[in-house]
Amino acid sequence: MQLNPYLSFNGQCEAAFKFYEQCLGGKIEVMMPYKGSPMEEEVPAEWRNKVMHAEFMLGDRVLMGADCTPEQYEKPQGNAVMLGMDDPTKAERIFNTLAANGTVQMPIQETFWAARFGMLVDQFGIPWMIHCDKAS
Repeated sequence: MQLNPYLSFNGQCEAAFKFYEQCLGGKIEVMMPYKGSPMEEEVPAEWRNKVMHAEFMLGDRVLMGADCTPEQYEKPQGNAVMLGMDDPTKAERIFNTLAANGTVQMPIQETFWAARFGMLVDQFGIPWMIHCDKAS
């Protein structure tokens, strides 16, 4: 059994996944447009090159997403993608890269529970938490 986050975008899924690939060092495995699929006729003509389904691999983890049509899209809230790591310098670098053109909700910093922790909403509207454990 797997539990994978599935992100909804308002027409920016391809750009977001390419940004995540560059920022996080993973690999896009699937980028399927509506065009050429059974869903093609169910979206507006200007939406057919948007992403019906995408998969991004980071190690053995999968992040999935798609572009929702404007009438179906809802801004993500009440959840976040949690990215855990063991290197505080790398945590800060990734936090700052993800935060570019986005909104920092909690600057990355040392806390009583973590060597580094920070929260942001990236330029694509996706909430993130960056966490780096304290050394044992």
